[in-house]
Amino acid sequence: MLEDCNNALERWGGVHELIDRWLHERRELLIQFATLKQTCDAELETVSPKRVDAFGERLMDYISAGHFEIYPQLREEAKAFGDHQALELAERLLERLEMSTELVLSFDRDYDSPARAQHHMRRLPAWLERLSRGLSKRFNLEDQLIARLHAAHSPAAARAEADTRA
Repeated sequence: MLEDCNNALERWGGVHELIDRWLHERRELLIQFATLKQTCDAELETVSPKRVDAFGERLMDYISAGHFEIYPQLREEAKAFGDHQALELAERLLERLEMSTELVLSFDRDYDSPARAQHHMRRLPAWLERLSRGLSKRFNLEDQLIARLHAAHSPAAARAEADTRA
């Protein structure tokens, strides 16, 4: 049993690094978002369409990493630990995450190039307000997902559980 736990620790220890990098990307996204919003609120005419496009690319990269790298890894980790309650919670949280994903995809349709960003520039303040609310909810849900699917299976948690079984 202890060997199984050690194998799981070795196998899933890399998930922590993946999540750390992703959360770092979230921080960089938020900095870029706050700067863009601040400039937009101060003087919309000074906002560069290229800057809006760059923000949109970073936002899509972040969302894509969650859907195609992070969430599947978290599910696999929960499966490996036989954590069926975590998997059920993940399904509910992932359904709720879809709403903000749709919001981001809609934003991307309007601002996916500097030319389109220029065309839709007058709507940018309203879009940023919607994104602010949607991303806030999304980050909260993602944090819940990480806490339940990964933190419960972290090396420290797994060692503590192994110690209680020994």
